[in-house]
Amino acid sequence: MLDIKIELTKTPKAKPADESKLGFGKIFTDHMFLMDYEAGKGWHDPRIVPYAPFELDPACVVFHYAQEIFEGMKAYRTADNTIQLFRPECNAARMQDSSDRLCIPKIPVEDYIQAVNELVKVEQDWVPHTDGASLYIRPFVFATDVGLGVHASKRYIFAIICAPSGAYYAEGINPVRIYVEDEYIRAAPGLTGFTKCGGNYAASIKAGELAEEQGYAQVLWLDGVEKKYVEEVGSMNIMFKIDGKIYTAATVGTVLPGVTRRSCIELLRNWGYEVIEGKLAIADIMQASREGKLEEVFGTGTAAVVSPVKELVWKDEHAFIGEGKIGPVTQKLYDTLTGIQWGKLPDPFGWTRVVK
Repeated sequence: MLDIKIELTKTPKAKPADESKLGFGKIFTDHMFLMDYEAGKGWHDPRIVPYAPFELDPACVVFHYAQEIFEGMKAYRTADNTIQLFRPECNAARMQDSSDRLCIPKIPVEDYIQAVNELVKVEQDWVPHTDGASLYIRPFVFATDVGLGVHASKRYIFAIICAPSGAYYAEGINPVRIYVEDEYIRAAPGLTGFTKCGGNYAASIKAGELAEEQGYAQVLWLDGVEKKYVEEVGSMNIMFKIDGKIYTAATVGTVLPGVTRRSCIELLRNWGYEVIEGKLAIADIMQASREGKLEEVFGTGTAAVVSPVKELVWKDEHAFIGEGKIGPVTQKLYDTLTGIQWGKLPDPFGWTRVVK
């Protein structure tokens, strides 16, 4: 158990008056969690302090060699005013995997969960009351050694900040258009595709900007070796319902093992669907579309939960899905997951954890 010291702010901010205008990641709460690491001493000095800027040396390792990782999760307020987390142990375990790949000291799962729990408890008044809104939680670790040279840092900061965020879909779930990227790549075997590190996202910005200029909401990445197998979409995993079966890329090193992805797969199998995790060629997806067998396509992720896709374009060929409407399986997944997260439906899987 961490011995977390708590210093409360003397100048609390006003809570947003209109929760319908929260947006995503724009407003931050009064406090943050911090914990330091030093080689030979380990993780130490866990504390919750007023939210404030970091003071870092210009030669800090993270600025030059990007040794950092992060997570994304949410806290939800239920109808009876209980606040709960969704599968925080999965985020904690994934951060350990990211730590291992980026040569960052691991944070024990129980310490990670305790830190998140205590910060949310301090910030409980910031958890939105509006249906569909939540408190987004961003844990992250970054290297703080000072000096130039490519090597693992001996010092780190583990921080957690929170941002009250509105419903991802302010006007209902709107299916999106996706551009299949076959020039740039997001990840390749042996690299960091399975981790949540900033470098993965920085490398994806160029393709995302180009897709947006053409009117597409996201980029669908193909594998980095043959550029023929689908992997993931922007900041989400992606699934395809073809002729009654669900297909999604396996998380074998180049694809992020999403918590929402994992939850969707467990729900789908529980409902009797065959879910195939493996290689799926973009050419086969387009062929399925031509044959009328591409029934639903949807992204999965913490922010949106599920994001239905109405159109894919690859090499100037367009695949139109579900007459531009959300499919029944996509809708059922969204309703079930959000129902469990906000306490509107029972949780037979033990996925939720009450903050107390």
